[in-house]
Amino acid sequence: MIVKKLHASGIRAEHAYTAGFLSIGMSVITWCASPSVEKKGEEGADRLGIFVGEWAPTFFALGLALSTCEK
Repeated sequence: MIVKKLHASGIRAEHAYTAGFLSIGMSVITWCASPSVEKKGEEGADRLGIFVGEWAPTFFALGLALSTCEK
């Protein structure tokens, strides 16, 4: 149901795959930049990088679901 609504609104599988790859890049960037910005140190950087990195599988799964819907 959600996938059909996303597809009807114009979101395609390529958009979800792109968001997944951008999420991986953002995870690395936040992990590298976070220790100098946050006062929590390396532990906070690890948590933030992992949190952003967890978005990637969700976007890739949405991409697979949308590609199935497009067929």
